[in-house]
Amino acid sequence: MLTNDSHRPVPEGAVLQEEQQVHEPSSGRGRRHGTSRSEPFDRWFRYPAGFASDYASLLLSELQLPTAGLVVDPFTGSGVTGTAARRAGHSFFGVEAHPLIAELADLKLRRSPKDPSGLLVTARELAKQATTKTRVDISGEADLTLRSFDPETLALLVSLRDLIRAEQEQDWYLYLKWSLLSTLRDVASVRVGWPYQRPGSQRQPTFADPVSRFLQRVAWMADDIRDLERYKPASLTCRVKQGDSGEADNWSDIGSGSAHGCVTSPPYLNNFDYADATRLELYFWGDVTSWSQMCSEVRSDMLTATTQQSSVGAARNARISLQKYGAVADQISELADHLQKERGNRARGKEYDRVLPDYFVAIARILENLATVLVPGAPAVLLVGDSAPYGVYVDTPGIMAKLGAQLGFTLEKDVILRHRGKRWAGNATRHNVQLAERFVLLRRE
Repeated sequence: MLTNDSHRPVPEGAVLQEEQQVHEPSSGRGRRHGTSRSEPFDRWFRYPAGFASDYASLLLSELQLPTAGLVVDPFTGSGVTGTAARRAGHSFFGVEAHPLIAELADLKLRRSPKDPSGLLVTARELAKQATTKTRVDISGEADLTLRSFDPETLALLVSLRDLIRAEQEQDWYLYLKWSLLSTLRDVASVRVGWPYQRPGSQRQPTFADPVSRFLQRVAWMADDIRDLERYKPASLTCRVKQGDSGEADNWSDIGSGSAHGCVTSPPYLNNFDYADATRLELYFWGDVTSWSQMCSEVRSDMLTATTQQSSVGAARNARISLQKYGAVADQISELADHLQKERGNRARGKEYDRVLPDYFVAIARILENLATVLVPGAPAVLLVGDSAPYGVYVDTPGIMAKLGAQLGFTLEKDVILRHRGKRWAGNATRHNVQLAERFVLLRRE
């Protein structure tokens, strides 16, 4: 249930709605408050820690947008907000930093080139060719790829990949590519679940036949495309821009004062590396061949939310940039100082103190861009969890709301969506701070 929890300390400045009774959406099949394995379009690829489609729909309903209004999302991910907005009859514009995931989101939201029967025919022909190919060289594959599949399975996957690559000029190329990429974890013979790939830990593949699973995923895509054409008005425009949403240039396609609302779920301060989580797909397709290339070409534009992205220089510059935000900057600096002290008490402490300023200065830039593209009076909903690294409580949603107040927004709601972190209750070294996932509703002044 969505609730304002009277037993939890109320963050300073929070605006709570008394006696609000809004039912939490169903958790959905195949996910725990993340991207569904079964819902149309969600099932194309289960991006790690992805936004839940029923949550996106719930939050869209909070906005009460005008018919065919434009919804924006600065953290588009795999496009869950976009597909929910389209289903509700709204146009959509999103920005996503991860190049591979931005491609997926754009694919979901574009109008398909023609009847998807052609996709099915092409996929079946490629599958036939892959299963009849007698010699497939897998020796040049990345070590992670080699360790994740048995040789026979990998040979079929590589054969399909090479055949699909030869289709790059064809209409259905990207649909075939993503049907194959989303098959990888289904047929892996090691543990490759989110968030970590563990090629040293064997498991029974969820599906034994990669070709059949590939064709099943193609069929799902075809079904979703057909259904979409039945209800999507031709007047709706849905687009995704790949890049850093903190850069104003990435919003120039829609212009100032053109968006009617925002629904987004920023990365949480939980040390989750979204780029590394997709390493299997990146390595298999050949987008990157090394850790350093992944960092420079995939992670470079992504918001700093992990200690692996942090640096002394970036944290120092971020603290300087935050000074213009007054008291909230002081709050962030005090938290960073506290985290630095806690890190010093540990032999191998993680640099959460460096992440914090860089994270919030990026959020401030994004809020500034949102204030520019939203019409006056437009609502913006941010769904994010708070955190407590080393037991130091960071009121992430509350700090975002305070930054928004400095950038032309008014806080209307701060509502608990669900409590979180309970699955770690048995860890004796973990903090005992009560954490929650919340949404804050801001209003453009």
